[in-house]
Amino acid sequence: MSALKVYLAVELCDMRKGFNGLSIAAVEHLAQPLACDALFVFINKRQNRVS
Repeated sequence: MSALKVYLAVELCDMRKGFNGLSIAAVEHLAQPLACDALFVFINKRQNRVS
């Protein structure tokens, strides 16, 4: 059993990218495929939305 990994974006993200765009950004930044036991957290420019 593996532990859940949480990745928090430290840079603001354009939330208009939607799920697909944000997942591509995560893959590009981490230089590895997305893991099924991981949670990715993004925040928008106004810092009033988290996705």
